Formats: sequence, C-alpha cells, structure tokens
Amino acid sequence: MPKKQKTTNHPFEHRNQQILPFKKFVVRVLKYLLFSFVFILFSLGIGTVGYHHYAHISWVDAFYNASLILTGMGPVNEMPTDNAKLFASFYALFSGIAFLSTVGVIFAPIAHRLLHILHVKEED
Repeated sequence: MPKKQKTTNHPFEHRNQQILPFKKFVVRVLKYLLFSFVFILFSLGIGTVGYHHYAHISWVDAFYNASLILTGMGPVNEMPTDNAKLFASFYALFSGIAFLSTVGVIFAPIAHRLLHILHVKEED
C-alpha cells in the first residue's frame, strides 16, 4: 500500500516537494503583493485620519505626513498639541514595523523559491 503524502496548511511547499510551477508561483507572488498593498493602504488610512484629527491639518497634508512617516522619511508639519505629538510618535513606531514587515511579506515567496531551487540543485 503506497504511503499517503501529508497535506499541511503551510503556505509554501516542503523541501521534499516539487518546485511550484512558474504560473502558480506568479499567482502566489501576486497574492502576497495584494496583501501588502492592502496593508499599506490601511496603514496610510490610519495615519491620514490620525494626523487630520489630532494635528488639525488638511487631508492632503495629513496624507503627506502619513506617507513620509510610513516610508521612514520623517514628518513635515509641526505637531501643535501633545495629543498630536503622541499620535505621531505611536504612528512612527507602528510605521517602522509595518513597512519593514510588508517588505518581508513581498520578498518571502521569492526568497523561498530561490532557496528551494538551491536546495533541489544541491541534492542532484
């Protein structure tokens, strides 16, 4: 009786499994890109609404500040109140983690495929 191969909920193929066909790999990369894009939009939304509410600046300036903080560039407008400064501080901490995590999510399937290919070639 042949052994059944275990199925798991792991998002990537195991080292003993075949490399994912290229078309399926592209779909995987697009899914990860979509997730990252939605998360960045969500993060920008938090920052834009927060800057508009706490710093009392226009929507465009709030979006500008949120975009620059999210990418690590720094704030543009002076924060007029303590609440605005606290929001800006916490948003900056969140943004540092969010942006770097998003980069990791985008490159995860690419790095996995590269390592998988190298591992398969090593066994040949």
